[in-house]
Amino acid sequence: MITDVTFPSAGLNLAGHLYTPDDGGTGGPRPAIVVGHPGGGVKEQAAGLYARLLAERGFVTLAFDAAFQGASEGEPRGLEDPAQRVEDLKAAVSFLTTRAEPDPDRIGVLGICASGGYALAGASTDHRVRAVATVSATDMARQFRDGADGAQDPAVFRAMLEAAATARSAEARDGGVRTFPIFPATEAEARRGGPHVHDGWEYYCTPRAEHPRAAKELTWSSVDRIAAFDAFAALPLLAPRPLLMVAGREAVTAWMSVRAFQRSTGPKELHWIDGAAHVDLYDKEQYVTPTVAKLADFFGTRLAAAG
Repeated sequence: MITDVTFPSAGLNLAGHLYTPDDGGTGGPRPAIVVGHPGGGVKEQAAGLYARLLAERGFVTLAFDAAFQGASEGEPRGLEDPAQRVEDLKAAVSFLTTRAEPDPDRIGVLGICASGGYALAGASTDHRVRAVATVSATDMARQFRDGADGAQDPAVFRAMLEAAATARSAEARDGGVRTFPIFPATEAEARRGGPHVHDGWEYYCTPRAEHPRAAKELTWSSVDRIAAFDAFAALPLLAPRPLLMVAGREAVTAWMSVRAFQRSTGPKELHWIDGAAHVDLYDKEQYVTPTVAKLADFFGTRLAAAG
C-alpha cells in the first residue's frame, strides 16, 4: 500500500510516499527504510521502485522528494544544497518515528546515487539509523570536482566556481535565479559525452523514466555549496553500525563507492553487480532484482538484530 505523506525539514514541507506491506499490518511495527533519490530525481523514479520492492519484502519504506525539488517545498527550484539534503534524510527518519507502522528502533537508510553520499553523511551522525546501504553511490562534491570517472581536469570545476560567483552577483542585482542544464539538449549531444552521460540522459529525458517534476536544471548557487561538502568525512563515526555498498562492475562512478568503503571502519560489505553500469541499477530488472535481494537480506538481518 502507498500513502501520500508530508513532513517538515528545516521549515520546509517535504512530499513523500510511505509504502507498507499489503498484509493488513499484521505482526506489529516493522523494520523501516528511508530511501533517498538520485540527484535530479524524484520519489516516483528509482527511489520509488526500490521502496516498493522492499515493501513487498516486508519493510515499511519511505521515498520522498528533497527540498527545493519534486513536489516538496523550497525556493529557488532546482537548488542542490548538501546540508539540506542531509537534513532531509534525518527529517525522514524523524517522521518514521512518529508513525505506528515502523519500529522506531529498527530504521535503516538506503541512498541511491547522490543520496548514497548524503546517506553516509547523515547516518554517520544520527544514531537512530541502525544500518546503511547505498546503490551506485556518489559524492556530489567529488563528482563536480573530479568528474564522474575521477579524471576531470581541475580547470573545469574552477570555471564552474567562477560562473557561480558571477551568477550570485547578477542575482543580487536583479533577483533573478541563474540555472544551468543538468543534461545535454539532444541524444546526439548525450552520445558525444560518452556512455555514462548518455545513460543518464536516456533515463531522465526519455519515456524510460522521464517525470515532469524531475529537475532538468540546477541553480548556479548550488555549485559553491556542493564544492565544500565531503560525504565521506564523518564515515568513521558510522561504526559499529553496518554498511552495505552496491555498485555496478561497469560503473564509471564505482571508484567513489570504493573510496567510501575504504574510509568506513565498521562492519561493511562492497557488493558488485556484474555487467551493470551506474544508471542500470536504477531500473533495469536484471540488475535491480539481485540488488533488491541483497538489500532485503542485509536490512532483514541487520535491523532484526537492532534494538
